[in-house]
Amino acid sequence: AVKVGEKRRAEHPGYTGDEEFNYFLSVLFPDEQLKIFDYNRVLKTLNGHDVMDVLSSVKEVADLRRQGRAPIKPQFKGSFSIYIDDTWYNFAFKQELRSADPVDGLDVSLLQNLILDPVFGIKDPKTDKNIDFVGGIRGLKELERRCHEDCKVAFAMYPTSISELFAVADAGRLMPPKSTWFEPKLRSGLFIHELDR
Repeated sequence: AVKVGEKRRAEHPGYTGDEEFNYFLSVLFPDEQLKIFDYNRVLKTLNGHDVMDVLSSVKEVADLRRQGRAPIKPQFKGSFSIYIDDTWYNFAFKQELRSADPVDGLDVSLLQNLILDPVFGIKDPKTDKNIDFVGGIRGLKELERRCHEDCKVAFAMYPTSISELFAVADAGRLMPPKSTWFEPKLRSGLFIHELDR
């Protein structure tokens, strides 16, 4: 919605502010009624790396906490799990690499900046064909299923908190793509905001 508004304002330099493209639909929920689930990532290729290369690269920026065949759900901020080659690995980002910046300090930003970009060459997760996203509501078994079907590695994330979301908004910043999976969700098409009337 933000990008569409910016594009339309650029196309109509004499806009008054009353045009429909200056508004977008929103809904308000009390924060105690919202639940943010993890938003996980799956990659279709290892970008030319083998499994040991990937794990070695991850260990440069995160500490291995445990591993096993059973799914390992991340338990705290800064932790994430990787499913690769039929094994789960649970990591925590190294403390010295974490940031106090409200956006750069998000777990999804750390994953993007420290692993997905440098190791897998994913510069823009919104457009890169090697990455897909799996809502946490589907569970870790869905990540395993994807790795057995059409992907090579999965990253299970710890959910972004409501307070992290508020900190980003209070700083006037935007959340990174696919960083939150909200429940409840409104039904698509229930309400429509026409931009051209």
